[in-house]
Amino acid sequence: MDTRRISIAELADAPVISGGDLLGDHAVIARPVTLVDLDTGAASTAADIARAAGRASASDTILVGCARSPIQGALTPLLEALDVAYAPAAGHRAVVGVSADDVDASVAAFVEAAARCPQASLVAAQVLRVAEPLDPVPAIDVESLAYSTLQGGAEFGRWLDERRAKGRSLPPPPAADPVLLERGLSDKDGVGSVRDTLRITLNRPERRNAYGTALRDALVEALRIAILDDTVDHVILAGAGASFCAGGDLDEFGHMPDAATAHLIRTRGGAGRLVAAMSDRIEARLHGHCVGAGIEIPAFAGHVVAEANTRIRLPEVSMGLIPGAGGTVSVPRRIGRWRALHLFVTGAEIDATQALSWGLVDAIGG
Repeated sequence: MDTRRISIAELADAPVISGGDLLGDHAVIARPVTLVDLDTGAASTAADIARAAGRASASDTILVGCARSPIQGALTPLLEALDVAYAPAAGHRAVVGVSADDVDASVAAFVEAAARCPQASLVAAQVLRVAEPLDPVPAIDVESLAYSTLQGGAEFGRWLDERRAKGRSLPPPPAADPVLLERGLSDKDGVGSVRDTLRITLNRPERRNAYGTALRDALVEALRIAILDDTVDHVILAGAGASFCAGGDLDEFGHMPDAATAHLIRTRGGAGRLVAAMSDRIEARLHGHCVGAGIEIPAFAGHVVAEANTRIRLPEVSMGLIPGAGGTVSVPRRIGRWRALHLFVTGAEIDATQALSWGLVDAIGG
């Protein structure tokens, strides 16, 4: 796929980047990504930057900024209008900080990932832009409607065919309660500040607490206890075994009867809305692998603590989808839509230290 590289002045003076750049013959995506050279900022006027930001906000392609030098503060309006940027000394949430020598490789990795699944990458960028100003519930609805659209796309179909060719079958039913509940009094600060605490523990360690039907339904029922009983002052969300949650149970993918039913289950039967609704009362405690839903749902919590061994990854775009458990809402509200898109498209794994630096978690503890 062709990738165009333009200066700030070219972006400012060009017509709005439109579907003419995006689509080739037979509506094949020809150019999902356009690169904007931010090192040309020194030669750009304030008027250039303002016009470029306006053009960027209306772009049909994913706009990726790149700079080998630290980005000037005057470029902030343009940064915020782009989809993501790579540069040294990141001082803004729109920028993924890399060394000057690694800028080209980081940009290439993003472009290559977008080229593998251009439909999902573009939809991810669109959803992040549209959902940014919305309240959590309508934003989750936007995410799910886009997810249902991609379920009918060729990219997810290809991934699903490859998965089925491996002969995977539906997972066995849980051997024990998929979610454990424990209620009692806890001392918040060790100084007599007692709270009525509900501890919810994901309990399918044999499947790394994958967010499948049984675990999802049990988690939703557990969260509804706290929604209905306002005497519960504090909710702790944790996971049993080696990992907090390995994400959606891949062996269940493709088994929903239709996309409309799947949309209603994801939104009205999912855990994300409930955690968002009572975020000020929820503390999530992460450890091990937190993949897909394993970070999307806890990111709604008001306080997130990660053990040092925590590893976070959002691989859905590589499957031809986008995060579908609320991640296009919860993750960017913590780290910004720009770094969120970086994680979605590249599928890059980050550790607890990086997650703390970006604000995806609030503390590292054991």
